[in-house]
Amino acid sequence: MDDHGTAGVWALHGIRLHTADLDLRVMTEADLPVLAHVMPADLELNPHATRYAGLDEAANRRAVLAQGYWRALGMWSPDDWALPFVARAGGEVVGAQWLEGPDWTSERTVDSSSWLVAEARGRGFGKQMRAAVLALAFGHLGAVAAISSAVVGNGSSLGVSRALGYRDTHRSVLEHSGETLQHVRLEAPAWSASGVAHGVVVDGVAPALPLFGLTEGSR
Repeated sequence: MDDHGTAGVWALHGIRLHTADLDLRVMTEADLPVLAHVMPADLELNPHATRYAGLDEAANRRAVLAQGYWRALGMWSPDDWALPFVARAGGEVVGAQWLEGPDWTSERTVDSSSWLVAEARGRGFGKQMRAAVLALAFGHLGAVAAISSAVVGNGSSLGVSRALGYRDTHRSVLEHSGETLQHVRLEAPAWSASGVAHGVVVDGVAPALPLFGLTEGSR
């Protein structure tokens, strides 16, 4: 099914985000084989996801990727949602960016996570990807805040957060690994004042607003 047909069935697939170097489109099932092929070996997947004894590590990673996609869109609710984007540069897949709205109806706070292929790192793409989904969240969905977290040694992720105006809030410890997480938060006024959204173009949101519990003018 082409992009137009997919968006006609499920309005989320009509959302497009554009930055100076990147095009972000909502993930489709057709993207999964490409993502599985380019997914970096150092990407830590959900430690709580099901692993299958009859599959090797590579096959299990593909299964976790696919099930995460199916779970996100198959269990979509205006109260609790997860929206995965595929990021492309010059038509080539360079990574994935997730935007999540847990307790969306009551909290209006978004979370995010992302990954880049090794060859695309160090080129500012991580910041552009995050800025793109924040422009969607704050500018079109009416989010009041964005949160994120990263292991304290993950300087690239925390660097993106701080460059976009997030502020440190607290730390916690991951049960499965014992690593320390740094949590950060960005409020809507700080995002607006930063002017970062001026470099992002967001298209195709209006038909999808009811899936977020919103209507035109309801934000």
